[in-house]
Amino acid sequence: MNKIIVSLAAVSMIAAQPAGNVANGKVLFIKIGCYQCHGYAGQGGRAGASLVPMAFKAQDLIRYVRRPPGEMPAYTEKVVSDQELTDVYAYIKSLPSPKAVKDIPLLNDMRERR
Repeated sequence: MNKIIVSLAAVSMIAAQPAGNVANGKVLFIKIGCYQCHGYAGQGGRAGASLVPMAFKAQDLIRYVRRPPGEMPAYTEKVVSDQELTDVYAYIKSLPSPKAVKDIPLLNDMRERR
């Protein structure tokens, strides 16, 4: 009985997550300029934080994009809809996490030369 309750709770949590279209999210990530600060792979840069791995839930990302606390410009619903941001979220979630330094041979070679 408890297993059924836990399973139903898990299913309802999954169903509550908004679905996003990864392909459309990739197009929007470029179209609205996210890549300019966050990089094409969400790796971050001088002007924007790394987005991978994505720590936010979709609704948290939408809320953040609407009213960012730092230098990031706000994106109103006139610029990008909640569904479009959900698609962007799906795209970001699809991006692989960066490799650890120890797993990058070139960086290990450089460390050994010092």
